[in-house]
Amino acid sequence: MSFSEPNVFEASKAVSRRLHTPGFATRFFVGDGIDVGCGSDSLSNHRALFPLMGRITDHDLEHGDAQFLARHADSSFDFLHSSHCLEHLKDPFEALTNWCRVVRTGGHLIVLVPDEDMYEQGVWPSTWNRDHKKTFTICKKSSWSPVSVNLTNLLEYVAGKAMPIRVELLCHTFVPGADRRDHTLNSFTESGIEFVLRRI
Repeated sequence: MSFSEPNVFEASKAVSRRLHTPGFATRFFVGDGIDVGCGSDSLSNHRALFPLMGRITDHDLEHGDAQFLARHADSSFDFLHSSHCLEHLKDPFEALTNWCRVVRTGGHLIVLVPDEDMYEQGVWPSTWNRDHKKTFTICKKSSWSPVSVNLTNLLEYVAGKAMPIRVELLCHTFVPGADRRDHTLNSFTESGIEFVLRRI
């Protein structure tokens, strides 16, 4: 199986879905935000579609380790967005704690991660992205992945800082039983999980 270049436009893929999902334009993407791990697909590219969205601060490799966000003070942003970054970090529990830290009370964290069964598809290390350090599932008693993270455990870990508003398996365009391949290389399949937290 050959290694394929991962799709770097997952945030752009999510725009159409988010425009038709209650909350994103009116509650979640409101005020000034930070886009963690944005690469060339910054949320700021879509600011015109979310009229309540203010200034977006991009944070990528050149700005420091996304696990710590050390250059950003507590309560600096109205919201945090991250598309497919958390799986690249050594400790997603510490990362999400720090991500909560930089969001103001009442603000939101909007995070996308790949789902281990739709993306890695039973193989570790990841066939499609060798930089992945963790795999994610919403909740399982056990996983084939030696580095699996249950989102239920992750969200419980930050329960004193943020409460879940929504958790969704993005499986609508995934074709189960198809040949083993990276389904995200097309222009519409997300193969992921999206969760939204409100800072408390």
